[in-house]
Amino acid sequence: MSVQTEVAKYDIRDIRMADEGKRRTEWAERSMPVLRQIRARFAKEQPLKGTRLSACLHVTSETANLMRTLQAGGAEVVLCASNPLSTQDEVAASLVEDYGMSVYARKGEDNETYYAHLNAALDSAPHITMDDGADLVSLLHTERSALLPEIYGSTEETTTGVIRLKAMHKDGALRLPVIAVNESDTKHLFDNRYGTGQSTLDGILRATNILLAGKAVVVVGYGWCGKGIAARAAGQGAQVVVVEVNPVRALEAVMDGHRSMDMSEAAQIGDVFVTVTGNKHVIRKKHFNTMKSGAWATHGMSGIQPPIVVCFARSFTRTMPTCCRSDFDGAESAPARAISSTSSGIGSGL
Repeated sequence: MSVQTEVAKYDIRDIRMADEGKRRTEWAERSMPVLRQIRARFAKEQPLKGTRLSACLHVTSETANLMRTLQAGGAEVVLCASNPLSTQDEVAASLVEDYGMSVYARKGEDNETYYAHLNAALDSAPHITMDDGADLVSLLHTERSALLPEIYGSTEETTTGVIRLKAMHKDGALRLPVIAVNESDTKHLFDNRYGTGQSTLDGILRATNILLAGKAVVVVGYGWCGKGIAARAAGQGAQVVVVEVNPVRALEAVMDGHRSMDMSEAAQIGDVFVTVTGNKHVIRKKHFNTMKSGAWATHGMSGIQPPIVVCFARSFTRTMPTCCRSDFDGAESAPARAISSTSSGIGSGL
């Protein structure tokens, strides 16, 4: 449903889902007391009055409350999805219907639609952008560079985006100031550790319906996201193996009760692989070729080896070509199932 009205321009799944989205948003708000206080202050002080703000974030109930807060502060808000797999269509509908926001998000949207939505978010000529993956900023430095002079700055909320921005800065290509929200204590200590830790396993279980107890879960990277995932996998009864190039972090993983080994060794024993490095080519073709062969078991059948599950935490299929898709090509192992972890509303709205 793509519509332009006097209130808002939008491209969402179905405006009739707004009632459900409002209930979901109000339910999430109960667990966001600090944001409620900020919204009340913003409503009085109007610090963002007249500011056009475009955000590319997870379109979830938590993000909806953030957008409501920015709007209460006087901002003209436009929102598009940073991850089509986490979009809650009912929440997108509520933001349009109940709060008059311009929203461009559809769960499962294809690559062409995704980039059309990015451009639509920038059509408002924003003064501030908010990113989860640096896609808006990247577009501003390529196809939409004419907008740069009007932009005050941006924010970036995740490790992958910060890595991209640091590379741009190192090359002298970054032309606007960006606040790395990902570097704040409340982000990496709590959201990365607990939010990603829980939502990654939630995504794996929803996608596969496997039992984690007894499985060898290989966690590649032992930063805050990796620590959270490893702890929660162990809590489910999994045998956690950590792959980490930093020897201090690898030792920390061992002291936390996990095994630590290199990727070549871990590839041979793992049942579930989760990469949380924010980098590419972490699991390569040579590793896939040494993984256990497996196929998806059909309900009711027995004697079939369990599947191999590969999960790219905090990523999604649109970014897989830059992460690992080429590493699947020609792999000799029977099909390893690749999924990307999507937020189910746990610790999202980041």
